[in-house]
Amino acid sequence: MPTYVAFLRAVNVGKRKYPMAELRAALDAAGYEGVETHIQTGNVLLTTPVRSRPRLEKALEELFEQDRGFVVHTIVLTPQELTQVAADAEEIAARHDAGHGHYVSLLKETPTTAGTTQIEDHGHPDETVVVRGRAVHLLYAKPYHEAKVSNVQVEKALGIATNRNAKVIRALAEKWGA
Repeated sequence: MPTYVAFLRAVNVGKRKYPMAELRAALDAAGYEGVETHIQTGNVLLTTPVRSRPRLEKALEELFEQDRGFVVHTIVLTPQELTQVAADAEEIAARHDAGHGHYVSLLKETPTTAGTTQIEDHGHPDETVVVRGRAVHLLYAKPYHEAKVSNVQVEKALGIATNRNAKVIRALAEKWGA
């Protein structure tokens, strides 16, 4: 059975609470195997007979909405894809100033060329945006709170996304990657 890493968007923010113990219990009860979570931001490892990423994302979103009562957009990567995102983060960080942070927005869909150009050519100095596959790397040479490009702008240009610190992506790749 295939193993996947699921990234939940906007959980444990404001009133959108989803304690990881309750998330694991819901997944176990639904028949998913090998369920593990990492920190409280909705990073989940699971094994399932489902082989279609879109079908798995839809099934997880339906399960989470039924369990929580609110929509939880979910982005799924294979362990190989996660490892590639982490490798890309290393390579991109080596070429760009990320002194004030490197974040990665994971996309639900493959980005369009027009959306990629729009987000990469944002025009804000001290902010670098690099799109690689379904990952958007946001590197800041100024404090994060001063940045103009965030996951909000990523979603406007490229659709549903969830954001993680590159350190978390690297840690997950070490733990769950292939």
